[in-house]
Amino acid sequence: MLSLLQLPALEEEILETIQRDSVISFPGLGILGLNPPSYFTVFGHRIYFYGVLIALGFLLGIAFCVRKSRDFGLTPDDFYDMVIWLIPVSILCARLYFVLFRLKDFIGGPLIRYFAVWEGGLAIYGGIIGGVLTILLVCRRKKIPPLAMLDLAVFGALIGQIIGRWGNFMNREAFGAQTEIFCRMGLTDPAGHTIYVHPTFLYESLWNLLVLTGLLVWTKKGRRKYDGQLILLYLFGYGLGRAWIEGLRTDSLYIGATGIRVSQALSLALVLVCGALLLYESRREHPAEKLFVNRVAAAENAAAAGVETEHGSSAESEDEKSAGPAEIAEPEQENAAEAGGPAEIGEAGEIGEAADGDV
Repeated sequence: MLSLLQLPALEEEILETIQRDSVISFPGLGILGLNPPSYFTVFGHRIYFYGVLIALGFLLGIAFCVRKSRDFGLTPDDFYDMVIWLIPVSILCARLYFVLFRLKDFIGGPLIRYFAVWEGGLAIYGGIIGGVLTILLVCRRKKIPPLAMLDLAVFGALIGQIIGRWGNFMNREAFGAQTEIFCRMGLTDPAGHTIYVHPTFLYESLWNLLVLTGLLVWTKKGRRKYDGQLILLYLFGYGLGRAWIEGLRTDSLYIGATGIRVSQALSLALVLVCGALLLYESRREHPAEKLFVNRVAAAENAAAAGVETEHGSSAESEDEKSAGPAEIAEPEQENAAEAGGPAEIGEAGEIGEAADGDV
C-alpha cells in the first residue's frame, strides 16, 4: 500500500526528467543557487508543492470566474454548481489521458495505479477535454447556454495553468532539451554535474499569461461578439504556443511508436480547426442582442418595467378607492357636460325658454 504513495516505477527515462535533488540556476539571468524544497511534511506524510500549486491555481481560477460570472449572464451559483463536478472529472481525465499514452508502463500493475493521481502523471489536454465535457453535460441539465459557460471557464483554466506550471519548477521537471539560450536553466545534481536546458515550464506559464492578458483586454474593449468566441480564441492561442513548446520537451507522450508527440499533434489540430472557425465567424453578422448576457439583461429590464407598470396601476386604484363620493361625482358631471349629457340639455332648454319670452 505504501508503494502507491510513491512515484510510479516507470521507465528510467521518465525518472531522469524529474530531478528534485538538483540545484536550479539561470546563469544568463544572473540567478544562481536556487534550491526550493519539492515537498513539506504533515504528520509524517509528504505534501508536494506540485499539488499545492495546482490546488492554488484551481482556487484562484474559481474566485476569478465567480467574480466575472455576471459579465457572461451567469450567476455565481451557476458556476459553483458546475465546478463541483468539473474539478474531479478534469483531474481524473488528466490522469487517464496520461495513462492511455503510457499504457505499457501500467499493464500488469495494480488497477488503482491507473487512477493514482497523487503519483503525478497528469496531462493538461486530458483535463481540458474532461472539463469541456463536464460543462456541456451540466449546462444541458441546468438549461444554461454551454458556450457562455465555456467562455467564462477559459479564464479559470488559464489562471490554473499559469500557477500550476510552477509546480513543475518545484519538481525540477517538464523541462526541455539541452541548450545555451540566454534564459537556459541549469540543473546541478548532488554529484556536481550540471546540465543546461530549456525551462519549458516557464515558457508555457508566460505564454498562458500572455493569452490571458489578451482575452481580458479583448473582453474589456467589448470585442466579444458571440458566445463561444473566447473558448475558440483560447484553444487557438494555447495550441499555438503549446505546439512550439512541446517540441522542446524531453518528457512528451507519443502516439505509439510513431515518434509523433501527442500534445503537439493535438495542438496543431486545434490551431487549424479553431482558426478556421474564428475566420468563418468573423464574416458573419452577430447582433449584440443574441449574446446571452444581453438576453439576460433585456429580460431583467422587461421584468422591472412590468413591475413598475403594475405598481403604477395599483397606485391609481388606491387613489380612486380613497377618493370620497363628492370627488368622484364632480368628474362624472364634468364628463357628462363635455359629452352633451342630460344635464347640459336640461340647462339649455331652460335658457331657450327664457330667451323666447324676452323676445
